[in-house]
Amino acid sequence: MSRAASATKSGPTPAQPASTNKARIHIIYYSMYGHIAAMAKSILKGVEAAGAEGRLIQVPETLSADVLAKMHAPEKDKTVPTITLDEAGENTVGLEDALVNCDGILLGVPTRFGGIPAQMKALWDATGGLWKKGALVGKPIGVFISTGTPGGGQETTTLTSLTNFCHHGMIFVPIGYSSPLLMNLTEIHGGSPYGAGTFSAPDGKRQPSQLELQVAEHQGTLFAHTATALKVGRAATSDQTKTERPTSSKK
Repeated sequence: MSRAASATKSGPTPAQPASTNKARIHIIYYSMYGHIAAMAKSILKGVEAAGAEGRLIQVPETLSADVLAKMHAPEKDKTVPTITLDEAGENTVGLEDALVNCDGILLGVPTRFGGIPAQMKALWDATGGLWKKGALVGKPIGVFISTGTPGGGQETTTLTSLTNFCHHGMIFVPIGYSSPLLMNLTEIHGGSPYGAGTFSAPDGKRQPSQLELQVAEHQGTLFAHTATALKVGRAATSDQTKTERPTSSKK
């Protein structure tokens, strides 16, 4: 069963060791109106196209059901497990499982006033224990974004989130202009050299365009190749170090 399929099952889903050369990518996202969720699925498609294992995981909601109802927010996708800061239970994933037990993280973030939303900030604020252990040092991470308008924070949201990644010693992987679709000026679209992006429009009714979904898929593939290269390279270096280590001899 594929990682994507296993993510749809209810109950705790602890990550299992991946095959030697197959990178495991966790696509962790928060989505209130479905825009980032749609982008995440295209990201997953790109990850799997690169031969890596992809796993969709949601960031926990911090708003009450009453507030969400007033905001006309649809229900979250119950087929995708959610991170819990407590013991993992039905359709939940522990924080360490989500962030540590993988070879790379792609983070899906809707903006709030040009920065990451409180839900995503709460997640990173809970990683003090992981920071103390250096659990995320050297782990590659990328970001994809949703904003209401072209000037709503496609780049600033990523830039202001870098402080979290840098404090953990993570490796930020941008997409640059590796996809020519980013330079397409024949239609309005999100995305930047920092990562894929979409516009929701001020009323939230606009959904990701085909171009935006294609850029997201491209990002998934590019990131998976990078994470795989790091995984294989580190394994080779480790094996070489073990081989070259001198054996002790009696004198």
